[in-house]
Amino acid sequence: MFEFVRTHNRLLQLLLLILILPSFVVFGIQGYSEFSESGNNTVAKVDGQAITQAEWDAMHQRQVERVRAQMPGVDAKMLDSPAARAETLDMLVRERVLQAAMQKQHLTVTDERLQRLFTTDPQFAQMRNADGTVNKELLSAQGMTSEMFAARLRRDLAQQQVLGGITGAVVVPAAVVNTALDALLQRRELRLARFEAKDYLAKVAPTDADIEAFYKQREADFRAPEQAQIEYVLLDMDSIKRGITAPEEDLRKYYAENASRYTAAEERRARHILITADKDAAADLRQKAKARAEALLAEVRKSPASFAEVAKKNSQDPGSAEKGGDLDFFGRGAMVKPFEEAVFAMKPGEISNVIETDFGYHVIQLEAVRGGDKKAFDAVRAQIEEEVRQQLAVKRWAEAAEQFTNTVYEQSDSLQPVIDKLKLEKRTATVQRSAPADAKGPLASAKLLEAVFGNDPLKNKRNTDAVEVGANQLAAARVLQHQPARTLPLAEVKDVVRQRLVISQSEALARKDGEARLAQLKADAASGALGDALTVSRAKPESLPRQVLEAVLAADTAKLPAVVGVALPGQGYVVARVDKVLPREARPEDAQALRGQYGQAWARAESEAYYQALKTRFKTEKRTDPVAAAAAASANKP
Repeated sequence: MFEFVRTHNRLLQLLLLILILPSFVVFGIQGYSEFSESGNNTVAKVDGQAITQAEWDAMHQRQVERVRAQMPGVDAKMLDSPAARAETLDMLVRERVLQAAMQKQHLTVTDERLQRLFTTDPQFAQMRNADGTVNKELLSAQGMTSEMFAARLRRDLAQQQVLGGITGAVVVPAAVVNTALDALLQRRELRLARFEAKDYLAKVAPTDADIEAFYKQREADFRAPEQAQIEYVLLDMDSIKRGITAPEEDLRKYYAENASRYTAAEERRARHILITADKDAAADLRQKAKARAEALLAEVRKSPASFAEVAKKNSQDPGSAEKGGDLDFFGRGAMVKPFEEAVFAMKPGEISNVIETDFGYHVIQLEAVRGGDKKAFDAVRAQIEEEVRQQLAVKRWAEAAEQFTNTVYEQSDSLQPVIDKLKLEKRTATVQRSAPADAKGPLASAKLLEAVFGNDPLKNKRNTDAVEVGANQLAAARVLQHQPARTLPLAEVKDVVRQRLVISQSEALARKDGEARLAQLKADAASGALGDALTVSRAKPESLPRQVLEAVLAADTAKLPAVVGVALPGQGYVVARVDKVLPREARPEDAQALRGQYGQAWARAESEAYYQALKTRFKTEKRTDPVAAAAAASANKP
């Protein structure tokens, strides 16, 4: 066969050409182009530019990693839900819309503004070195170079300008604010009549016939959900570590190789006298400043005990002069390089020569040294053993994961082989197709539950495939017993049915009396007794149920008193008579804060409206419903 192919290679090429050319004639080049675009799985378009499924997946993964870094205990299924993925797609679309607007409006950020923001904005404090430069090691840990970071920051600032002109230009008239706040915080004085369902319980005595009729009307409420009794196993780092023993010599070697990690960082406390001289100042001015520092150096060397007093009188450092030049304890990297090198070369009590930096000329006295002590091996042995075992587990993970996956598939009639091979723990549980809100670990994984209720595990009682249920976590399960959804017989749930019927009948009696009282008050608002006067508002609901509060605030107050009635499911009925409409409480400090909040809300609304207009302008389209697409994407993930 292969000899024939080699011999007739040119003939086969001609045959392929004959087969391909007609398809170009029938479908055209455009058809191939569309097929190529379809292959990219375009999920949205902005200004003619496609957003692919791969880009969406990549951004969502970055979002998940960011959230996990900030909240390690977050529920994994919440992060990978269709709603979460749809939100990521919306974020990606928004980024592309703002980027298109930025380019069309020729918005940019100068190097000066970029540098000023980086050196002054508190959010970048952890990313700055002591001399104001970017911390390249920290960037490297995030997979970025300083050039990449600057480009991203420049892009983000330019995109902020797109909406910044809208949010920064919003002016909310005082009259509009007052009208809105009146509607929000206006108060009502009212009186209530409550008809509690619990007060009618003694009046209710349902018969067996009543119970049976109630049950038949609501059989769907008394169904047991589909469930399965399963056994399952979990492979994770902890299970791998359990089988790892680290030899003593390996622990001591690790200790020696990582000695710096077990040494407390050395810190030094110093005082200094600064005579300022800008690095760009004229040479004669800098020389004059240096001479002044030399004179002060001579003075403190004659009387070292007077250093603090001399610093307080002469130092031009506003941050430390009042404290006698005291800089407190600091470690390496906190001061500019020449200052740091001098301090860390001194002995306690020693006074330096004049040190020149970009700030001017310093005279330094070292006060004290702390840290720098290496912890004994025995003191950190447990920590080292945990770290070594963790590293070994990470190295073994890929091999163990492959063994786990292959074993549960190849020996699918039992989980025992994989348990024996990898020394895992067999666990059991009863599960449903959807995990309860308080589910944790593998049992919270929608993917595992979907696998459990697949055809093969249910019908043939075979193992599920290995399922990823978390970072470095694989699980597999086997169904022991399956119970389809069913309607529970009345005999089994009679007590529950009776209890619900009693509540329903009590509620009906309470509502009946409440509606009668409502009708009486509507005919004569002054008839009958009501509770004590109560003043409520949205800001101070006074424990009023939400439904009642909304009904009271929505009541027509053109003619007072106004009467409303509200049914509270499961609780009873409330009748409210609104007697007065009171203005909002006048507290200037609250009013100022509320005006600010209202202005911010208005600015957000204006900004969102402008963004929606930009989406229309740049012909933004989503090829499918994002939640449905996200659900499909989640289902198709391996």
